[in-house]
Amino acid sequence: MAKESFDKEIQFLRMLVLTSGAYSRQQFAERLGISVHTFDKTLRRLKDIVGTMYQQLPQEQSKEFAEAIRFNYYESADPMLLFLFRAKSLKGSESVRYSLLLAALNDQALTAMELMDYCCGSLPADIPLPDEKTIRSDLKYLEEVGVIRKESASRPYRYRLDNDLVRELTEEELYDLYDFVDVMANTQIPSVQGYLLRDGLKKHLLRNQAEPLALDHFLYKYHYYSRILDEAHLFTLLDAIRHRRRVRFLYFSPKADKSYAAQNTNPLFERESEGKLEKTLPLKVVYDHQYGRWYLLASGREGIRKYRMEGMTQLEEEDPVAEQVFAEKAAALEERMRYSWLLDTGRPVTVRARFFNPGHFEPNFVRERVLLQGQWGQIVAEEEESFIYEIKVNGTTEIKPWLRSFGSSCEVLEPLYFRREMIAEWKEIQAYYESV
Repeated sequence: MAKESFDKEIQFLRMLVLTSGAYSRQQFAERLGISVHTFDKTLRRLKDIVGTMYQQLPQEQSKEFAEAIRFNYYESADPMLLFLFRAKSLKGSESVRYSLLLAALNDQALTAMELMDYCCGSLPADIPLPDEKTIRSDLKYLEEVGVIRKESASRPYRYRLDNDLVRELTEEELYDLYDFVDVMANTQIPSVQGYLLRDGLKKHLLRNQAEPLALDHFLYKYHYYSRILDEAHLFTLLDAIRHRRRVRFLYFSPKADKSYAAQNTNPLFERESEGKLEKTLPLKVVYDHQYGRWYLLASGREGIRKYRMEGMTQLEEEDPVAEQVFAEKAAALEERMRYSWLLDTGRPVTVRARFFNPGHFEPNFVRERVLLQGQWGQIVAEEEESFIYEIKVNGTTEIKPWLRSFGSSCEVLEPLYFRREMIAEWKEIQAYYESV
């Protein structure tokens, strides 16, 4: 799948889930910044991918595209999120070729020339035959990702499957590993690679006649689709940070009317884009647990900039900067974020709040939660009925939802303007529940 197509289909899926079918084809296409024809073509493409995923299943278990994206409380939502990543991984010809190579190496170790002969004799007629350079490139890629390994130290190298992990573990150990990966993939971030590992282990266990029900110990209610979709850019940005590379991308802010624009490949039909072309130096990636959002903090001409990762398309790495330059900008960012509750770099302010204990109940879950989630803040005074919590943060915007989540168990004391803001908001909420 082309990089541009992957960007488009990420935004397509995001809108499809968030709008739940509320948009017409025309409205959907306008919001994405594409034509109705492209909308239809993209939908057909996604249906084909889903069909490929489920073609091995019995008829009663197969899924239509609408069913694949429908939210079900008792199912992990990962198929809707992951089938796009699987489709992006390889071109069609590569997928067929890799499957043949791995099948040939399943029972014995072979050389590159033996594998080329096997591929040439087994490929379908509509796929071009590979040359020696292509096969060696395929083997190098499979070795880099840890799928195969060289068995001999001298030429000609013989390759074999690198599946010692699943072969050496007992069945009980494999079940334990599967359960661990399943829990971590559904509860930790990032998750895409964990889901793919889990699915690989599941297929291996099912091939060994494992009972399908024995693999479904845990059920998850998935909240944030965007979190998984944004992981498409995550590792590119982490690689850019690791190697001090600048990046460029077309950015659509959350307030923009459109969330995607196709690349202009024909200069005769070049048009204005709703997005803004950004060239910047990535410094830090931050994940917001409360809203399930990824953010990029970067240094540009205008200083420190923050980007919601869901608005980034056409992401590409550029030339690296000097190590000293990167270190200076990273240090400046860390200093600006010294008192950030999440990623706010505004003026520091000291917030004081009174938390009320839940009567004589033990344990004191209010106090325990404040100590667990309150970051570097401290309890500065305690009484029988309440305690006072104090923290210095960059602005009050990001800490406000956390304080508000305690409801009547929390009273903001300082600063005064923040206290008045909270009073006004609670009065507005109270008005919603007045008797009619």
